[in-house]
Amino acid sequence: MHIAILTFEGYNELDSLIALGVLNRMKTAGWRVTIATPTPKVTSMNGVVIEQMSTLEEACAADAVIVGSGIATREVVEDQAIMNILRGLDPSRQLIAAQCSGALVLARLGLLDDIPACTDLTTKPWVVAAGVEVLDQPFYAKDNIATAGGCLASHYLAAWIIARLEGNDAAESALHYVAPVGEKEEYIERAWRNITPYLPAPTPALV
Repeated sequence: MHIAILTFEGYNELDSLIALGVLNRMKTAGWRVTIATPTPKVTSMNGVVIEQMSTLEEACAADAVIVGSGIATREVVEDQAIMNILRGLDPSRQLIAAQCSGALVLARLGLLDDIPACTDLTTKPWVVAAGVEVLDQPFYAKDNIATAGGCLASHYLAAWIIARLEGNDAAESALHYVAPVGEKEEYIERAWRNITPYLPAPTPALV
């Protein structure tokens, strides 16, 4: 199972790296979680340099993708070389999620047609200008596409992906590990409150 986190120049560390940490709780299940970049190295909005773990082309073939955000997302969506590659993203065969300004990438790819989205307050006007309804909530998903707004909502995307691909118990275990001591049950309860309405209904057991 390959999960790719698209990470561009000027990326937001919280958006890419919190998701990376939560998703890597699934290493024992054989998951490979990578930072997918358009270049061999990218530098964050605060100067943190990370090396490419997978390419954008590899991300387009992954089982699930998170489009991370950053201060240069408007430049990313104007970069035709990058956007031409990302047109290989396909929600009919992979889970696709976007964090904060990553929603702008999905909007410009046409993946949010008739689907409302969550994003951060700074990005909201740009997503609205792209013709997408922006919701005042931290998480929303429809079928295989999910969006989250606010850096600290990134664990919702990670938990949604784990729940969809590995089950609710696995997602709860990952959240429990990263949640603050003394507040674990509260964090898990809040996460499920936000995520559960957008998970597929359980299949009834055969009698």
